[in-house]
Amino acid sequence: MTLTSTRRLSNGTELPVFGLGVWQVNDGLECERAVRWALEAGYRLIDTAQAYRNEASVGKAIRESGVPREEIFLTTKFYPGGKDARVEAEKSLERLGTDYLDLYLIHWPQGGPTWAWPAMEAAVDAGLTKGIGISNFSAAELAELGKVARIQPVANQVQFSPFEYRAGLVDACEAANVVVQAYSPLGTGRHLDDPVVARLAAATGHTPAQVLIRWAIQKGLSVIPKSIHQDRIVENAGIFDFELDDEAMAALDGLDTTGRTSDALSHSGKWWS
Repeated sequence: MTLTSTRRLSNGTELPVFGLGVWQVNDGLECERAVRWALEAGYRLIDTAQAYRNEASVGKAIRESGVPREEIFLTTKFYPGGKDARVEAEKSLERLGTDYLDLYLIHWPQGGPTWAWPAMEAAVDAGLTKGIGISNFSAAELAELGKVARIQPVANQVQFSPFEYRAGLVDACEAANVVVQAYSPLGTGRHLDDPVVARLAAATGHTPAQVLIRWAIQKGLSVIPKSIHQDRIVENAGIFDFELDDEAMAALDGLDTTGRTSDALSHSGKWWS
């Protein structure tokens, strides 16, 4: 497995197993630099969202990178406070300065898991995006959507790390031919100082961040850590020259605080009603 490795989605496109997320990255130079540095380091997956308010900067960095658009897997997400996912996709494309998305996700299941899906399907029909999927959907919400979807979701992007080891959700997604993508694999930095993670980092000669990302990669997920620092963007990609053994994987598995849930977030962690 390498930085350019992919997982085939059910629509036939190839999703890189590693990329850059830009949640909480400020629009403007901060975002432009992060995306540019990632592309220079060999990243080919960039993940943004309408709610992040930095799509224009992502698009600018991609255009100025010199990397052909067709070599980049670009994801954005529908903000479910909006009314029409197809209309909002057109607005995203304008901000991004591109003709198409590789993946368009419902950011979270506000208002229920099915109401926005017909407009997501319309975005595919109109050629605005190659694939559509979901984010922060539980196994139950995925099942509800699957019953009514004409075009099935290809991916579910969820919070995932050894501390949020949503094994039940991954199993349900895999059974539905939905690839799971992990955001916040470092717990927005919270998990880097854990003693188990630190011990494994020292044992493997890698950083805590690399251990956490590598764990998710070995679980078969696509992983999108976020950083605005060039050295860490490069460092985070250095996960393909080592492998965690069974003992190390089990030690990390044991850090789970979710009971290996099939939910996407704890009830208290939901930011929508």
